Amino acid sequence: MSSFVTKKQRMAEFGYVLFGSTLIALAYNIFLLPSRLAAGGVSGISTIVYELYQFNPAFVQWMINIPLFFLGLILLGKDFGMKSLLGTFFVPLVIWISADLPFAIDNPLLAAIYGGSMIGVGLGIVYRGRGSTGGLSTLGQIVKKYSGLSSGYAQFIVDGCVVVTSAVVFGLEIALFAMISIFVMSKVIDLVQLQASPSKLVLIITEREAQIQTIIREEIDRGLTKVRSVGGYTNDEKTMILCVMEQQEAVYLKRVLQNQEPSSFVIFLNASEIIGRGFSFSKFYGAEK
Repeated sequence: MSSFVTKKQRMAEFGYVLFGSTLIALAYNIFLLPSRLAAGGVSGISTIVYELYQFNPAFVQWMINIPLFFLGLILLGKDFGMKSLLGTFFVPLVIWISADLPFAIDNPLLAAIYGGSMIGVGLGIVYRGRGSTGGLSTLGQIVKKYSGLSSGYAQFIVDGCVVVTSAVVFGLEIALFAMISIFVMSKVIDLVQLQASPSKLVLIITEREAQIQTIIREEIDRGLTKVRSVGGYTNDEKTMILCVMEQQEAVYLKRVLQNQEPSSFVIFLNASEIIGRGFSFSKFYGAEK
């Protein structure tokens, strides 16, 4: 059974890599290439080369990705595998197949926002499948390993060189749009990887735990956790109640607490991803066995 689950999980991860790579390639052909945005990476280099020499972007990406993949395989070893190889080859393949799409956005602002968002979604899906699209992210990891820099700084240096080159070729204004695209990309990647949700983490510090516990359990139908605490100013013993709920439930709880328990100290926090009963699993009302 466990081997079946593992095999099924691996197939799902390969599906993530293929689907995410497809989105990345389509975003490149629809948004980045027509608007001449070299938003870092191998795709940015291929955009610059296409502008200067009219070389096919897919073939340029293959020419750069293949040696970078084998270099990463030699220098980074276990960090590279079949899924990285799949992403490395599949993105240029889809770029080549979809080169004649009748859709093209050449407005640099629209391309930076929507193209960056689409690539961010694609990369986030690829990363959720534990894959990689290779390219200059490989070079960034090599720089990180041998320079001691963090992943962010290493990748920033590599992508920064591409953006600076694009400023020389396309002009400063287009390069600034490319930087917007990179920023949007990074934010969307985080959003996809964390599966950001409208759920709220509610922290309630109170001396009237029984009343609040009744409100949460009976009126909102949520579980809770109680932590004994001591006030830093008064040294009085209090209870901190932790509860996760949907946004509409949090709005209702806020209104009830303001009316019935105004002396309680309440904090509402965004919860990006929830794993557990009532969220990723169905609610459970019976006694645990």
